[in-house]
Amino acid sequence: MHVLITGAAGFLGQRLSAALLEQGSLNGRPLTRLTLVDQVAPTLEEREGVTLDCRALDIARPGALDDVLADAPAVIYHLAAVVSSAAEADLDLGLHVNFDATRALLEGCRQAGLSSTRLIMASSVAVYGGELPAVLDDMTALTPQSSYGAQKAMCELLINDYSRRGLVDGCVLRLPTIVIRPGRPNAAASSFASSILREPLNGEAAICPVPTDLELFVMSPRRVIDALLHGATLPGEALAPYRAFMLPGITVSVAAMLEVLRERGGEAALARVRHEPDPRIEAIVASWPARFNNRRAEALGFRGDTDFHEIVQAFLDERG
Repeated sequence: MHVLITGAAGFLGQRLSAALLEQGSLNGRPLTRLTLVDQVAPTLEEREGVTLDCRALDIARPGALDDVLADAPAVIYHLAAVVSSAAEADLDLGLHVNFDATRALLEGCRQAGLSSTRLIMASSVAVYGGELPAVLDDMTALTPQSSYGAQKAMCELLINDYSRRGLVDGCVLRLPTIVIRPGRPNAAASSFASSILREPLNGEAAICPVPTDLELFVMSPRRVIDALLHGATLPGEALAPYRAFMLPGITVSVAAMLEVLRERGGEAALARVRHEPDPRIEAIVASWPARFNNRRAEALGFRGDTDFHEIVQAFLDERG
């Protein structure tokens, strides 16, 4: 089986690549080729029996993936994206990476005749916003309040239409806010949700830019990877009529997150968090809903974390 990952040098791309190599198969078929694409060529240790193809490409450029798609990947993970704050700061960049690249990829699949290829795109809770019901479901109207959310919403509609036409076999997974991400803070508006836990637990200072009563819909990295892998196993008929699903996260307030930090790291860890309001970040994050009915995703076998303690423990276990 040939699997293609765009955005493969990013946080999720690296983890997904490693998971695929570790299990050596997908949907009951041996993994024979793994093509990793990003703006900078990804690096990964090779595994016997798997041809590893790492490329530096601008996938929004028409035809950039033609030779890869000619080899008919059975599964495409489309993870390439400019994150929320960066897309808000630079409209042209966000459109180029988040929308133009998706359309170019879909057109490439269409021209290559990849009607049976499973295309899994990572979308976001940011496709929702504004005045919303107390609890949302997958069919709640998309009303994004940021350029990033609008770009992801446009991609969702396009993938659903190409799938309806039988041009590709699409599946869109809307990701909750992912915590706890390793590494350093990035340009995502939600980056603080990881840093207010990760840095204090590592003995470093962190800044909380939002009110502590703000609620977030969150999911651990390992559950997201599990969901991406699971998405490749589902029959296309089970995904219709609309192929976008909110993954089953959990709702937690910033105050509750900080309480778990205190329980796991003590008062010293909690004292490392400084509260410095940032209206720009708050405006973006506060527009995202925090409560969902996930019956569709759960009926398809997607699973979330049990509680926030489990998420923090997973981070501690991985950190060692």
